[in-house]
Amino acid sequence: MRLPKTLFAVPLALFLAFPAMSPGADDDDCSSFLVTKGASKDGSVMITYTCDGEFVPLLERISAADHKPGDEILIRGRDGSVRGRVKQVPHTYAVVGLMNEHQLAIGETTFGGRPELRNPNGLLSYPMLMDLALQRAKTAREAVRVMAELVEEYGYASTGETFSIADPEEAWIMEMIGPGPGGKGAHWVALRVPDGYICGHANQSRIGELPALDPDQCLYSSNIVSFAAEKGYYDKKSGKPFSFCNAYDPATPSTLRSCAARVWSMFRRSAPSLNISPDFQRGIPGAEPYPLWIKPDRTLSLQDVMGIMRDHYEGTPYDMTKGLDAGPFGCPVRARDLNWEVDGVDYSWERPISTQQTGYSFISQSRGWMPAAVGGVYWYGVDDTFSTCYFPLYCSIEDLPEPFTVGDLRKFSWDSAWWVFNFTANYANLKYSYMIEDIRKVQEALEGQFLALQPVVEETALELQKKDPRLMVQYLTGYSVGQGEMVVKRWKELGEFLLTKYNDGYVKDEQGRPRAMGYPSEWLREVLRAKPEAFKLPAWGTEKTGGRLR
Repeated sequence: MRLPKTLFAVPLALFLAFPAMSPGADDDDCSSFLVTKGASKDGSVMITYTCDGEFVPLLERISAADHKPGDEILIRGRDGSVRGRVKQVPHTYAVVGLMNEHQLAIGETTFGGRPELRNPNGLLSYPMLMDLALQRAKTAREAVRVMAELVEEYGYASTGETFSIADPEEAWIMEMIGPGPGGKGAHWVALRVPDGYICGHANQSRIGELPALDPDQCLYSSNIVSFAAEKGYYDKKSGKPFSFCNAYDPATPSTLRSCAARVWSMFRRSAPSLNISPDFQRGIPGAEPYPLWIKPDRTLSLQDVMGIMRDHYEGTPYDMTKGLDAGPFGCPVRARDLNWEVDGVDYSWERPISTQQTGYSFISQSRGWMPAAVGGVYWYGVDDTFSTCYFPLYCSIEDLPEPFTVGDLRKFSWDSAWWVFNFTANYANLKYSYMIEDIRKVQEALEGQFLALQPVVEETALELQKKDPRLMVQYLTGYSVGQGEMVVKRWKELGEFLLTKYNDGYVKDEQGRPRAMGYPSEWLREVLRAKPEAFKLPAWGTEKTGGRLR
């Protein structure tokens, strides 16, 4: 997970207070999906990111700035003391969320890897690397170079991390892990996703064998293999090729079930013709790992990508909306802990791409055929991806919708978008199969409206740019801010509607009359299997009431 703050004025203590979880930890549910321009319907390069954990995300924007020679960024510790300084560059770019003014976007998932490789002496955490790269790089491969150079000079402070990096032409996947206490730099590898292909990762290292070094396709740190051999993570005499993921993040049954399963679902939805087996994510011995990338059956639209990020394994044997564990109303939410034990046997709930623990998520669109100010769109949403509403923020905007910039985890507020969406989603869990339909109607109407308006908005923006680029920026800012504020207003109304329609277990009909809907018969049969006699009425009274309480 990436923490909600992005400004470097914030002390490092903010990042240290929320360390990256180990693989399989309950709040480490981040998922990322990469779509190259040849795999997208409109030629966009798209990446997604779900930042999961129990926190209130505060959307932020960083302005472009010029800096004086000798300027530095101070990195502070928990006690406020300066832990180190990072040299500032002459010019830094504007950033909205995790997308900059040049349409460069970065997401991540934490794989943790070998805990002994975390370096407490490293200065830069992975959120800082992402922020610095967005402020200093124009392209994906430049971002790889920036992050590699920064950790080499200042040290890497986090555990294992996988980054998704996209610009208007390319998508790259980069993995990084520390050298251990007192070590220098980091061990990392970055691969360009071939055009026409898709890739995914979800808290588990995905890069295996290393191709030959090629600045256009593959980059990695100099001692990535020798260090693994020195530590005993890789035996050169084995005759087996070196694998980054096997050396630095060996799989376990828990990580396969909770991490590989999400990648499997991304791929099976994108390429049904491949009939990709679930055996690897189920931990079947000898099962083949999933490829790093695949070619989808057809090019993917933005709406297709939104759908993939809303996955609960629907239509598979692991469908979280089915079965006794989904309750009477097909709710895909599972209470934490993810892993649990009964009578000495270990179990695990399924962990989907869409989870109630999501703080925020985004889908970035980078489009090379447009000016950057119009081509870069950051589709943003808070809370569970299944019940959120994505709205567009153009990468050139100079303001943000206020409800997405405020909030406190300790106090509910209608002024905070995160709380408004959580109110609606949490209430819907009471009668999920009913209420989710009302939510999806509003979601589809709003997102459909944004997608329908997008060509018109962008045509207007391009016309304004010809007259005055400042007018274009003001126009896109007003549109983005207005749509974000409208979404929160509409979602508050939706929450109030659900509270009124579904009250005390009743469901109001179109005339506002409360109706008792009862429970699905399949669920009642499961209850009776567990307690066959507990609810049975005496036979002598049934002839008057039909056996039902009136």
